[in-house]
Amino acid sequence: QVQLVESGGGLVQAGGSLRLSCAASGFTLEDDAIGWFRQAAGKGREGVTCISGSDGTIWYGDTVKGRFTISRDNAKNTVYLQMNSLKPEDTAVYYCNERGVYWGQGTQVTVSS
Repeated sequence: QVQLVESGGGLVQAGGSLRLSCAASGFTLEDDAIGWFRQAAGKGREGVTCISGSDGTIWYGDTVKGRFTISRDNAKNTVYLQMNSLKPEDTAVYYCNERGVYWGQGTQVTVSS
């Protein structure tokens, strides 16, 4: 069974950094598209970034370009989201997903001003 477990969330001051991890089991993540989404209180779920399983191409949402970086460690079967220059509007629960089908339980990121 596909399992995704997010970790690394927490409370950080504006301008700070966090690195989120998405540990996968039940599949080899390098073969599948992996994405990060987030959902802030009172808002819908927003696509943050994704990495293609075919050629490794990467997409970023406009609000995070230049600040967030997605990467994967195939040996660890883990995808990372490096989040720099965090803003209060980045506050949300962050989820990773496989092919937009399987989802982790999320990790809370709170950015204080």
